[in-house]
Amino acid sequence: MSWKLIIRIVLLCLVALTCEGADPAFVFAQSPLGYFLLPCSAASAGQQPPSSPPAQMPAPDAPQNSPAGQSASPPGAQAQSNSDSAGADPVTLFPHSESSRYWISGQANVVFQWHPTFPAQYTGPNSLSAPAQSATTHILTLYTGYELSHTTEVFADVEYATGGGIGTAFGLAGYTNLDSVRTVQGVALSDAPYLARFLLRQIIPLSDKRVASERDELHLATSVPVRRLEIRFGKFDLADFLDLNTWGSDSHFQFLNWTVDNNGAWDYAANTRGYTDGALLEYYDHWFTARFAEVLEPKIANGINLDADLARARSSNLELEAHGSFIAHRRGTVRLLSYLNVADMGNYEDAIQDYLDGLTPTLDIIATRRQGRHKYGFGLNFEQEISSHLGLFGRLGWSDGRNESWAYTEDDRTLELGAYAGGAWWRRRNDRAGIAFVANGISAAHQEYLAMGGLGFLLGDGALSYGPEKIFEGFYTAHLWRGFFAAFDLQHINNPGYNQARGPVTVTTLRFHTEF
Repeated sequence: MSWKLIIRIVLLCLVALTCEGADPAFVFAQSPLGYFLLPCSAASAGQQPPSSPPAQMPAPDAPQNSPAGQSASPPGAQAQSNSDSAGADPVTLFPHSESSRYWISGQANVVFQWHPTFPAQYTGPNSLSAPAQSATTHILTLYTGYELSHTTEVFADVEYATGGGIGTAFGLAGYTNLDSVRTVQGVALSDAPYLARFLLRQIIPLSDKRVASERDELHLATSVPVRRLEIRFGKFDLADFLDLNTWGSDSHFQFLNWTVDNNGAWDYAANTRGYTDGALLEYYDHWFTARFAEVLEPKIANGINLDADLARARSSNLELEAHGSFIAHRRGTVRLLSYLNVADMGNYEDAIQDYLDGLTPTLDIIATRRQGRHKYGFGLNFEQEISSHLGLFGRLGWSDGRNESWAYTEDDRTLELGAYAGGAWWRRRNDRAGIAFVANGISAAHQEYLAMGGLGFLLGDGALSYGPEKIFEGFYTAHLWRGFFAAFDLQHINNPGYNQARGPVTVTTLRFHTEF
């Protein structure tokens, strides 16, 4: 038995400890995609069914922010936070306690993608491969949390991720799979489990009035003061808390494209796996929320190691959120984001000039890196309920684009529009469907650098016939049974990597997801 299988068995056994009053039966099965936990009936296993149903959940198509401004649940938590199913229609394998001081849960997400051969006049070192190919990614996460007091919570999550995805994540700004494991300067990351999050949450009440709060992997209190401060400190993913969108932030149940689930022009600080260290301060007051995060940047572009010297490198992020029912008495939310990154970045104009002056034999942005370089940008994020089953959402993003893309993707301009529908509309209350369109662009200096043969950490065809990268994505996620979900996703991309000489390419996806 391999150590990978042993780890999966241990994680799932730990999850079983969370079943209060339940005695689930399950078996392991092997498939070409790996090992899976499959349910079997309590009767066939000679066991009694669970003695109590899981707690009531809100509707799958309802916005996740409460009147008190509770932020949306993180990716991976959507099955719990987005289901209105009663005990007869649970959406997790095992029920989770609403009163226990601890939290243990988990998820497994398997994504299989394929694209046929697509036209390409030429191919460079960082191009998406033109011949037909397929790839599979796996992510397993164990979430744990504990309430030290009514106002203090601590969280520690362990993750296991494999699979680089089609093209190993090269050749697209709006890459097709948010679960892909990237490389660091062409070197694959270790496939050993790692600590994803380790953070402390401190709630500071500023009012006596309290409102209900949904319990999930990163929020354990079942009620919070309507006006309050929240401080988080430790290791986390900035996208767990900023630029969230009820209908466009979750690769486990919704869309998969990088620039659909996040604002592509937000070069948010993170290591190669998507996590950083730092502090987050949130202020909640009825219809208004403000968030400020100061976190560490990677030492190199797309690097795995973070720079702990804040005087030399750092990322400052500010988000303002307002929500209410101003349009046709339907709920809506607007978020304004700004960021400033300081790091050892290269500069596109300097790289071009050094090459033209003969100082470098090839275009090399790495040779122009200087400590203290800045990159800044802004984002707009909105969501608007149209009916109880239908919502619209979108994003705008802009960055200055002078210094090199550093941590997320090579995208300086983005426009996103989408629609989302909850399955209660067609009497499948835990199903969901959505469509989205994204147009991405880069600055003039970034265009010239790539056109002259320069390489970024994701893009570089050797030449460039520039055109905006245009992406259409549609998905349908079906609830199969308890915590099992399956989804079909289709993405069509014009001008992959901003290059009119390549594509279009269509990517077909099957996704299997388990919540426990």
